Amino acid sequence: MNKPETKSLWITGAGGLIGSHLARQGAWHSSKWTTHAWARADLDLTDHHAIRAAFKRTLPSLIIHCAAISKSAACDANPTLARQVNVESTRILCDIAGETPVWFLSTDLVFDGKAGAYAETAHVNPLTLYGRTKVDGERQVLAHPQNAVFRLSLNGGCSPTGDRGFNEEFRRSVESGTAMSLFVDEFRCPAAAAMTANVLWKLANLRDLPRGIFHLCGGERLSRFQIGKLLLQRWGKDDSILQSGSLRDYQGPPRSPDTSMTCGRLEALLGGSLPGLRAWLEENPAAPF
Repeated sequence: MNKPETKSLWITGAGGLIGSHLARQGAWHSSKWTTHAWARADLDLTDHHAIRAAFKRTLPSLIIHCAAISKSAACDANPTLARQVNVESTRILCDIAGETPVWFLSTDLVFDGKAGAYAETAHVNPLTLYGRTKVDGERQVLAHPQNAVFRLSLNGGCSPTGDRGFNEEFRRSVESGTAMSLFVDEFRCPAAAAMTANVLWKLANLRDLPRGIFHLCGGERLSRFQIGKLLLQRWGKDDSILQSGSLRDYQGPPRSPDTSMTCGRLEALLGGSLPGLRAWLEENPAAPF
């Protein structure tokens, strides 16, 4: 009996946190998909001729577009590059893809954080350049009706470079031994990158691929301070180095106080709710985090 032919799937940004988890989990789906995981060294998304050549060579049936300049400070330091990668390269990728679905990973920072519990239909109003480039990227993607946008919150886990997950950044600060102050009044819906990747693979294996805007985040709203306490508990560390701070006393660039999201559209597709970070960590005690 002949083995069924697999379809080709692209993952851009495979050197990052979500992209690397998607690539690792791709081995579990090898009977259905041939995965092409592109890190920056493999495929420069600012080189449109290279994208077109790779597309013609591999003919993907689905593109999961993770590649981005995702740090606000990096976007502010080089706004031209931020727009080139997050917006212009996204537009070109969608144009080259034609009728092939592109899934764009966006962010909860498309919201200003004044309300919280944002549904997929909520009005976007980003406070940062990074958020604005993601809104513009979303528009490029949604101009093609077969495409989908997945808005994520903070994601944690082990990345190839050791500095992409929020837990990795926090751990370096902990290991420095200096006292830290985290906001008690800034809220997100953090998730494990392994969970995010697993959900995306489940969706890729559906008979009818999702279209439009979806929120994909942890099912629990947590403050920065609560997240810090949770990680210290996970690592068996003394939490005395952690101090509570408030956005009321903050003097830096704009921050969104509550970008928590609801995931109603996605949960309807999956037939169940997504776990919060606390629950996921309890269910996966041996997972690197």
